[in-house]
Amino acid sequence: MPLRKPIKLEVHFTPAEIDEMALKDKNVVVIDVLRSSTTIATALRNGAKEIIPVNTIDGVIKISSNLFGDVTLRAGERNGKMIEGFNLGNSPLDYRPEVVQGKSIILLTTNGSPTIVKGRYAKNLVIASFVNLAAVVGFLRKLQEDVVIICAGKENSFCIEDAVCAGRIINELNEHVEEEVISDDAAAAASMLDKSVGRSILKVLRSSEHGRYLAEIGFGDDIKACAAVDSVPVLPSLAGSVIRAAKEKSKHPS
Repeated sequence: MPLRKPIKLEVHFTPAEIDEMALKDKNVVVIDVLRSSTTIATALRNGAKEIIPVNTIDGVIKISSNLFGDVTLRAGERNGKMIEGFNLGNSPLDYRPEVVQGKSIILLTTNGSPTIVKGRYAKNLVIASFVNLAAVVGFLRKLQEDVVIICAGKENSFCIEDAVCAGRIINELNEHVEEEVISDDAAAAASMLDKSVGRSILKVLRSSEHGRYLAEIGFGDDIKACAAVDSVPVLPSLAGSVIRAAKEKSKHPS
């Protein structure tokens, strides 16, 4: 039997470390635990039609002017708080079925949406958080190809919660794939970080710099939601400029 090709894992702890053209035709995972990744997965689970990530206010205005107002929501935050004039902020708890069902959501956040936009030329781009870990790992196991994991971080700085999430994905892959997994130094560091502190995700999120800030401005309950491992079994996938929930291929008996 021919030898299986090793799977190479590459991690970037901030999006500033990588150019968008370097992601062209790559398999990319974007992580923004607090809170964009969690919010996106939650919105799709609760019936949102699609999410359109943007990286500027002008982008929100341009896109919303081309969509029907009654089926479009403008969502986003600056410094953790909802942008004035928008319909929603970035709290996953606000994306309830009665609010988002059937809606197109234009999303502008400080860290998450610009990182996703940076990966728009990727071959595959999926969005990961603790709430949908199993869905992401399952996708990567089936993919059996090299992967670039990008942590959104906080304003181009390292965030421990994103790094631990990256490490958990790597460790789960190492346990469940037959192929050899080759990690770069950043991926190896993320793996070790998860093994060191990842036993209590809620503790990691609460003690993180951004977690403490969110609690201070009244979003303590969001931290619990973001720490609920595998509570939102959805795989958000970017196609072109739109994020939708990836659908499982139907299985036919042989």
